[in-house]
Amino acid sequence: MAKSEKISEAVVRRLPIYLRYLSYLQQVGVTTVSSQQMGKNLDVNPAQIRKDLAAFGDFGKKGIGYDVNYLVEKIRQILKLDQEIRVALVGAGHLGHAISNYNAFLKDQMRIAAIFDSDPAKQGKQIAGITIQPLEELKQTVKDRHIRLAIITVPAAAAQSVADLLIEAGIEGILNFAPTTIRTEKEVRIHYADVTSSLQSLAYYLT
Repeated sequence: MAKSEKISEAVVRRLPIYLRYLSYLQQVGVTTVSSQQMGKNLDVNPAQIRKDLAAFGDFGKKGIGYDVNYLVEKIRQILKLDQEIRVALVGAGHLGHAISNYNAFLKDQMRIAAIFDSDPAKQGKQIAGITIQPLEELKQTVKDRHIRLAIITVPAAAAQSVADLLIEAGIEGILNFAPTTIRTEKEVRIHYADVTSSLQSLAYYLT
């Protein structure tokens, strides 16, 4: 990182959007792109894009723009996607099944490495080649497999206790699909995936 100031969460959340767009440009053979073109295609102010990227280094050339391959490599490094990141999933219900079977959404070096569920009827079965384990094995498995991130797809009533277990096991970040807020006093990043709220906000724009 070129600068020592704290990077805002909003900037970090935009980086994967830039990466997805740049990866598409790679696929179609585009080698350079300007912030103006990025802004037009992503509906983001070009000045914001330049400011976001400048927070991590000087990646562009005036009058030329950004080298697509180089910028993809640098953003992947910033997001730590140049190293293997193992993820645990807790909750082998319908949503957990869907996410595990679509492990491709954890692209690059990210992958689901373990699945847990409290239901004995599910334990021992497999999803996408991964055996569902009881929660009692979570702490040791996280340690043995060097798992750093987790996805929670359990009912709301169980989300906090599951999060506590994950945090105690040493998980550094959690993506929570349960419709409830998770509270913790430890330095653990928690993001929320709320499909219902997203659809409700979309409904506002219906004509």
